[in-house]
Amino acid sequence: MNTLGLDGAPAGTRVVVAMSGGVDSSVTAALLKEQGYDVVGITLQLYDHGQAVGRRGACCAGQDIHDARRVAERLDIPHYVLDYESRFHEAVMADFAQSYLAGETPIPCVRCNQRVKFRDLLGTARDLGASALATGHYVRRVIGADGAQLHRASDPARDQSYFLFATTREQLDFLRFPLGDLPKPETRRLAARFALPVAEKPDSQDICFVPEGRYARVIERLRPGAAEPGEIVDLAGRVLGRHEGIIHYTIGQRRGLPGGGPEPLYVVRLEAESRRVVVGPKAALLVGRLRLREVNWLGTPPAVEDGLAVTIKVRSTTPGGLAARVRPLCGDGAEVLLEVPEAGVAPGQACVFYDGERVLGGGWIAAAFAEAA
Repeated sequence: MNTLGLDGAPAGTRVVVAMSGGVDSSVTAALLKEQGYDVVGITLQLYDHGQAVGRRGACCAGQDIHDARRVAERLDIPHYVLDYESRFHEAVMADFAQSYLAGETPIPCVRCNQRVKFRDLLGTARDLGASALATGHYVRRVIGADGAQLHRASDPARDQSYFLFATTREQLDFLRFPLGDLPKPETRRLAARFALPVAEKPDSQDICFVPEGRYARVIERLRPGAAEPGEIVDLAGRVLGRHEGIIHYTIGQRRGLPGGGPEPLYVVRLEAESRRVVVGPKAALLVGRLRLREVNWLGTPPAVEDGLAVTIKVRSTTPGGLAARVRPLCGDGAEVLLEVPEAGVAPGQACVFYDGERVLGGGWIAAAFAEAA
């Protein structure tokens, strides 16, 4: 068995590497090449930047692809660019816009992994005769008593397990994450040692099709007329002001709200059908119960009557986790009861379950309630 846990010598083992043009995926390819694997790089052309933001030029179709190609040439490995633009538009961008119109706060990176990279790209890797698909994600794949498990990265500051909760058990059997045990400075050091042309390339901070964080602008281009005006109301329904579209607001937001009261106001709820932004004091943001949809279990689902004690993350930046109990509902739903109420939990975000370092699964937040039961 080789270093990837696959049968056979590395030289006879083909591994497809998803190469984004960044330093992480480039080092992944370089490490596997150094270890003697038959490495094939694939880069996805995901969208036309000009269509998304009304400017010429492309991202995920321009400099990033050029950088991935340069890395492949440096490593002397085959490199292919696949046009997934239509799939990405339908599975990720359209979903992103619709979620905002429904008053939610989506996470398109999860949808991209779920619907494009770990579904379509994984299938392409199999078609190419690969034994595994490797990515530059900072997570760990650990073999346990029940098979392959998904664990947090060794470096908490780089852990990306929150974004991979929708990975299925079947996909996890085929996936490999060579950077899961590395801190980011070590990845940079390796990039320099391999003399990769992207060794000093900065990490991407924005969603790839939302440059500079201008969500509303992208949504309006995807869905013309989406920014319909409406009322800003308090918890009692009293009108405090007007807004230019709920797509400009997210749960917990303070900016752009009426002031002058005894305490600051925050966005507590977005009512899409009536186009109302409901605001209230900070205490009104606290929630104790969540209802989830599209739940994916990477561990064994608990018994409905008992539920399961877990720690959860309701946003990628949650340090450690929040103590909670999760129990399945009919179909693919679940209910989560938090031990201590949490503020600013938004529908459309993900709730991910952990048992220590292991990811047990997660789902999309459909609704949040103040009461715990």
